[in-house]
Amino acid sequence: MLCDIAKVHTGFGPMPKVIYCTEDEHWGKPGYGKKVFVAPSLLRKGGWASNDKVIERIENQYWKIEVGDFQSWTFGFSKFVGEWSTTELEPNKIKVEYTYTLHSEVAILYPFNWLFAKVFWRIYMKRVLENIRNMADNHEPYLYP
Repeated sequence: MLCDIAKVHTGFGPMPKVIYCTEDEHWGKPGYGKKVFVAPSLLRKGGWASNDKVIERIENQYWKIEVGDFQSWTFGFSKFVGEWSTTELEPNKIKVEYTYTLHSEVAILYPFNWLFAKVFWRIYMKRVLENIRNMADNHEPYLYP
């Protein structure tokens, strides 16, 4: 959660690549957030895409974040909530569990939302986690304290 998300959210299908963030001076502290900017894609012109906000954080154990304030249509979703927890299994071996909840307020889109979450979002998040694994394996530095 403290890494360069441009290296994590690299785009896939309709999901645009994150290129940078602004207003992130306090990122990582509960109640604070950042603006996320994306590259152009098939469905978006690029630019400011959303806001990320830290809801809860327990150092080296748990994060809860919310992605919302979408600046363009996002498949009928109003926000995404992600939870990230870690458990040390043994020295230098950490179990990471990441769960997400996709929120929609448009009932007619619920079947599409369900299919999107079960198929596309699952594939996309596996790619994101693989990017994080590669960053950890390569000892990438953190950006935020």
